Amino acid sequence: MWIAYKTIIVKEILRFSRIWVQTIFPPIITTSLYLLIFGGLMGQRIGVMQGVDYLHFIIPGIILMTVIQNSYANTVSSFFLAKFNHSIEELLVSPVPYWVILLGYISGGVARGLAVGISVLITVYLFVDFEINNFFIAFTTFLLTAILFSLAGFINAVFAQSFDDITIVPTFILMPMTYLGGMFYSVEILPQFWQDVSKFNPIYYMVDSFRLGFFGTSTSDLLTSMSVLIVMIVILAALAFYLLKKGVNIKT
Repeated sequence: MWIAYKTIIVKEILRFSRIWVQTIFPPIITTSLYLLIFGGLMGQRIGVMQGVDYLHFIIPGIILMTVIQNSYANTVSSFFLAKFNHSIEELLVSPVPYWVILLGYISGGVARGLAVGISVLITVYLFVDFEINNFFIAFTTFLLTAILFSLAGFINAVFAQSFDDITIVPTFILMPMTYLGGMFYSVEILPQFWQDVSKFNPIYYMVDSFRLGFFGTSTSDLLTSMSVLIVMIVILAALAFYLLKKGVNIKT
């Protein structure tokens, strides 16, 4: 089982690292633009938000956004391509347990999320001086977010029937949730109704706890944020395992 798991994850890591110009480099450019436009130009007019200078305030959101996008993209594209070229069938008929297959693909998504996230973190540090207030909280949120969206990408890949299907969820669901989850603003500035609506967005809890790890400031309780992430991971992991075991849209 260890050899099987190691083989899958090595294949996944080599897959995105060989094309680093397409997988790791673009988020670095995007981050630089966000810092320049939102932080440098608009930040001077916005001033302080949630007790933190706006340029610093958006750093956790920018980093976490790249982790979400890349963890999701790696798993959904990799597993869908395995379905498309029927290579997944060779893996399914092998004596490898389903949970090892799932864990391998999820680990690949997490690896890309971590690689891109660390690259973006280093890029941000070149532009802005900052210190992480609580490394444990920040890294835990970082890791749980990568796991959660790797699982979401896997589920999307299972149901996808064409290449267009793997772009629908990121475009019409993931992106709105990301921008409405407090990435670039504090939910405290919203009317009470929209503050309550934001609390149904899981990305809000990710960003809030990640910002707590960076600057020691948040709008929600840490235990609540972590509980939401863990519960969603358990639910998505159970669903992904069930779909894989049943061979939904995989076995013919």
